[in-house]
Amino acid sequence: MTKTGTLYGVGLGPGDPELMTMKAHRLISTATVVAYPAPDDGESFARSIAAHVIPREAREIPIVVPMRVERYPAQSVYDRAAEEIGAALSGGEDVVTLCEGDPFFYGSFMYLYERLSGSYPCEIVPGVTSLTACAARLGRPLTARNDVLTVIPGPLSDEEIAARIEAAGAVAIMKVGRHLERLKRLISGLGLLGHAGYVERATLASEKAMPLAEVNDASAPYFSMILIYKGDEAWMLPPQSSS
Repeated sequence: MTKTGTLYGVGLGPGDPELMTMKAHRLISTATVVAYPAPDDGESFARSIAAHVIPREAREIPIVVPMRVERYPAQSVYDRAAEEIGAALSGGEDVVTLCEGDPFFYGSFMYLYERLSGSYPCEIVPGVTSLTACAARLGRPLTARNDVLTVIPGPLSDEEIAARIEAAGAVAIMKVGRHLERLKRLISGLGLLGHAGYVERATLASEKAMPLAEVNDASAPYFSMILIYKGDEAWMLPPQSSS
């Protein structure tokens, strides 16, 4: 029986190439086939993080995902990508798939894993998440003791977000984007604006990290996050914002 290749889902961290793990670096630098998500317009963020490590002779498989809200066109993209990657695996080649952040924390790799893990060996290489990166850049811990940390997607309704914030001791709101102004208004209405920090493009040269109250923009980049701490620990935001 012919031995198949192994599919690797490799977390790259939030953007700073120095935050890649040693294992991620080793697998990418020795890869013969490298796959990665890419937008239909512009550069792949995942590839840009690892660009200096990818071997020049490696075969690359861009997974071009249209930046749309609709779910099903993207699903067909992963179907086609799984076929191409599966063909390489069936031929005995290992495939290193790049994923910004961590593959299993809102990571696109999970859609390939769903399609391929039943037929081929798969290994997940965890990465530094945007969640921990944003906390580090704000200079404030995420949570402590028995506080409950809740991760909330920004596109949820005001009612659902408010209910989840009220039930939590600490909160991370991801996928802020065009919802920034609405989320800031909601958080202010809950009396928590002074407890909230904001980070965009964490660990990159264009990073911004500041109290949410100081953010005046109506929208945010895709890679942005709001952190709220409601617990009993006396953590404060940095006295001066950085940008």
